[in-house]
Amino acid sequence: MKVLVIGQGGREHVLLWKLARSPSVTKVYCAPGNAGTAIDGENVDIKATDVDRLVKFGQTESIDLTVVGPEAALVNGTVDAFREAGLRIFGPSKPAAELEGSKSFSKELMRKANVPTAEFQTFTGATEAKLYVEEREEMSLVVKADGLAAGKGVIVCQSKEEALAAIDSIMVSREFGEAGARVVIEECLVGQEASILAIVDGHTILPLDASQDHKPALDGDQGPNTGGMGAYCPAPIINDDMMDVIVEKILVPTVHAMNIDNRPFQGILYAGLMITNQGPKVLEFNVRFGDPEAQPVLMRLKSDLAELLKLAADGKLSEAGELEWDSRPAVCVVMASEGYPGSYTKGHVIRGIPEADAIDGVKVFHAGTALHGENIVSDGGRVLGVTGLGENIADAKLRAYQGVKAIRWDGAWCRKDISDKARDFAE
Repeated sequence: MKVLVIGQGGREHVLLWKLARSPSVTKVYCAPGNAGTAIDGENVDIKATDVDRLVKFGQTESIDLTVVGPEAALVNGTVDAFREAGLRIFGPSKPAAELEGSKSFSKELMRKANVPTAEFQTFTGATEAKLYVEEREEMSLVVKADGLAAGKGVIVCQSKEEALAAIDSIMVSREFGEAGARVVIEECLVGQEASILAIVDGHTILPLDASQDHKPALDGDQGPNTGGMGAYCPAPIINDDMMDVIVEKILVPTVHAMNIDNRPFQGILYAGLMITNQGPKVLEFNVRFGDPEAQPVLMRLKSDLAELLKLAADGKLSEAGELEWDSRPAVCVVMASEGYPGSYTKGHVIRGIPEADAIDGVKVFHAGTALHGENIVSDGGRVLGVTGLGENIADAKLRAYQGVKAIRWDGAWCRKDISDKARDFAE
């Protein structure tokens, strides 16, 4: 089976790496890919947004399965174009991808489906949004850009002044472009976050083991939100009973509501949750593998990912057996460029990746990298996802940070506390 992965980040590298290990896969391409996907597969010089060329490549190379990584490509209708061309592809259609493409659509769907989530209001004008904030008794609010903002369009505000400033930033200054034409303002939920990724074929739902992402840039969950500074799997805050509740109260009603809305969902349904004293509540839905959650989750998955995604794309996920997992936990630490999530420079030569990969249980997944001659250079804000498998969470963390220590480039930095929250739970 020949497989095409669309995208160029850390999620796409781990997808390519995992798919290439399937006995049924003979070749894996990545378009456009990065320095890591060039090592573990073959890069194709086609942008993830160039749907026509991607479809033509799929036809010319007789690609048997295409997997879409980035949300923008899904929201722009890549899946629809491939299906119209008669090509098998895993991911949601353009109408279904609106579950991530519009936070207001997502919140309204949850309201209709009685899915537990934060109280919210949607606004198309800054004046009305500010008036709403002024009239609220709560001090803590979350202001979200309605559209796609690369994981950064969410501002957690601890005062009315911060919320008003967030509205100005999103709606007036348009810090996130047209994604800020509308905002969703919601109550600030308190608890621990967890991420549930489930493979869905429109009817059958196959949840993967829970993970926990770390969105704030700095240790102790301080600083601005990022696309994610690290993750670990499994997340002990989600036990079997909690997972049953999540499937029954969140995943099943959401998939059912999408079918009722004539937007059947096939792809990865990613539920970003807050585990509150009242139980799990949805912070947001995504419609693709999370980055960096995919790295530790897929590092542990022993089942054949290519066969799972093929079954889902064909609407036959019910034929899949029970998932097999490596019992060892995994921790992924993101190494970022100096200045991220603000402005940063590119082109710094990265050294030490082979040494990190040589550490037992460690795999370095590339996110923002490129090849310049024989050198691997930084080419993004989040550059690498150093992922370690260990006998327990502490061991996995140790291995991941041993990998981090082996790698260097000008301005490289990372959080030092990825997975520490798991210490509150029995391993």
